Amino acid sequence: MGRNSLWLAVVCAATLLLPSCGRDQQLVSIAIQPGTETFGASDIPVSANAGATVQLRALGSYIHPPVTKDITNQVTWSSNTPDMVTVSSTGLITATGLACGGTLISATVTTNDTSSGAIVTGTMTANVVCFTGTGPILTVDFAGNGSGTITSSPAGLSCTAKCSTTFVSGTTIALTAVPNGTFGGWTGCDAVSGSSGQVCTVINLTSDRTLTVKFN
Repeated sequence: MGRNSLWLAVVCAATLLLPSCGRDQQLVSIAIQPGTETFGASDIPVSANAGATVQLRALGSYIHPPVTKDITNQVTWSSNTPDMVTVSSTGLITATGLACGGTLISATVTTNDTSSGAIVTGTMTANVVCFTGTGPILTVDFAGNGSGTITSSPAGLSCTAKCSTTFVSGTTIALTAVPNGTFGGWTGCDAVSGSSGQVCTVINLTSDRTLTVKFN
């Protein structure tokens, strides 16, 4: 063995880091930034968090040679509770406003290295704080012999029978009625609009209030 070949063999055996030693660069771990994100507060109804977003970053740690790279757009993103927090293919997380608690967001890469199990995953936790405060309650009663669904914007009410929820004081709420048969109208709205008057608007809710929707 020549002197140069002997020197290269010794260096490779000692460090195992040089690309010239014939080893491919290997992804060994993924870190997500931020590691934890929290939406909302205990005095804010969960529905008020709907649409809040945060962009995540996925940082991959490699060896041969050791280096850290931004691989945000190369990983597969996933949320284990998408009805609480969703995540896009580019790592944008969004609170749905439908549920509270904690959810795990993962970033995964499938590699060609069987020694690492071929799958490398990093995780972060997204929390939605549950509402524990008080505020005005909006109740929707159902009347008539028919059936249908009502939903609210901002989110909070979505039901086929009498339902109630709390909103932040001063909120303006639009409720949309979708009949299974014939729509019979609203009672108690500040304004009625939309196709056949199916949208009921409550302006500046500051005290408990009850509305009635009729399905024939």
